[in-house]
Amino acid sequence: MIEIRKKRELGMSGKKRLYLSVFNEISKRINSGEFPVGSRLPTERELSERFEVSRPTIREAIIALEAKEQVSVKANSGVYVLGSNLANDDFSREISAFELLEARVILEGEAAALAARMITPEELRELALALSQMEQEGVEDISSSGADRQFHTIIAKATHNRVIVKQIKYLWDIQENFDHIHDAHQSVCVTDLSTRIADHAAIYDAIAAGEGDKARKAMRKHFSDLLEAMHNASEKEAVEETKRKVSKLRERFTIGEVVNL
Repeated sequence: MIEIRKKRELGMSGKKRLYLSVFNEISKRINSGEFPVGSRLPTERELSERFEVSRPTIREAIIALEAKEQVSVKANSGVYVLGSNLANDDFSREISAFELLEARVILEGEAAALAARMITPEELRELALALSQMEQEGVEDISSSGADRQFHTIIAKATHNRVIVKQIKYLWDIQENFDHIHDAHQSVCVTDLSTRIADHAAIYDAIAAGEGDKARKAMRKHFSDLLEAMHNASEKEAVEETKRKVSKLRERFTIGEVVNL
């Protein structure tokens, strides 16, 4: 809550981060069970008072939660928490970030190629809006999964194959709901926003041109860039861990200590 209040003093960039902070807070409460599956969220006014933010900020956070399929907005009724079968999914918990990314490149590469043939003008407009949102986040130096997930979801839906849509949704749910995968993905997304946005623009251009092979290659390049960044981050972490262990050994076993025995 403190972080949310701090960001109230910021400008336009702060306003964007503010709704993301509220989104994250509500998401945490859903995952912890404070807002149980099937329950109705507090009203917009109550959430506004609880988080000490404006009602438009709450609305933006709810839109992001709905895009992530954590809540369902029902007209004249309220906002309801959706369930996820991942909470007790031991299989999903055992998946590594590298395995997930490998699966995504195989499935989403082919989805992009199919979407290039099947996408409708309306879906293409939606894809352009999602890309525009990602570009805006890049200008404001923000990395969130909302616009990114929306971009990939639109491509999946543009295949007009419900099996592909369901499988891609499942992979995203794993990525978003398990900390070891989510943290690994986010850590590389924030390091080079310009490359990430350029990759998505190349995917959009290929799909908009109806060029399936180019769309497939652009999607695969995007995941290749992510994999390379994750490998680099993993290697850096391994080096730092080795340094820490060597430092502890140096403290424990020194010539001075042995001489003074």
